[in-house]
Amino acid sequence: MGMLDGKVAIVTGAGSGIGRAAALLFAREGAKVVVTARRKAELDALVAEIGGHGGEVVGLARVIAAEYGPRGIRANALLVGGTDTPMGRVAAPTPEARAFVESLHALKRIAAPEEIAQAALFLGSDASSFVTGAATPVDGGISMNRA
Repeated sequence: MGMLDGKVAIVTGAGSGIGRAAALLFAREGAKVVVTARRKAELDALVAEIGGHGGEVVGLARVIAAEYGPRGIRANALLVGGTDTPMGRVAAPTPEARAFVESLHALKRIAAPEEIAQAALFLGSDASSFVTGAATPVDGGISMNRA
């Protein structure tokens, strides 16, 4: 019996430092841990480590879907690739940096915010009425290119 058996913990900034340490400790103490971080590689390593210790790092959308599904509430996550946003322009500030980011995607471009919004609209509409707890890539193929 751990101190957190039967509980769900949401840990932001879990890619390193205090957030990472807390996520590992909470998982060891029996919590289902929902983790977020800005760096995918660090987050993936954390998820693998938690899983290696027998823990279970549950996606927020899945927790919400399971918990509130009986009430008719659906929850899904969009896993987006490079998108032409102010933050995206800060991350790739030069034409060369943008070209590099574009080259990582199978479509060889980044998304317009409206393209991501279209996917969110689908998941929010009745057209996806039987979709819940899904992590849907809307990433221009970057995930398959990086795999």
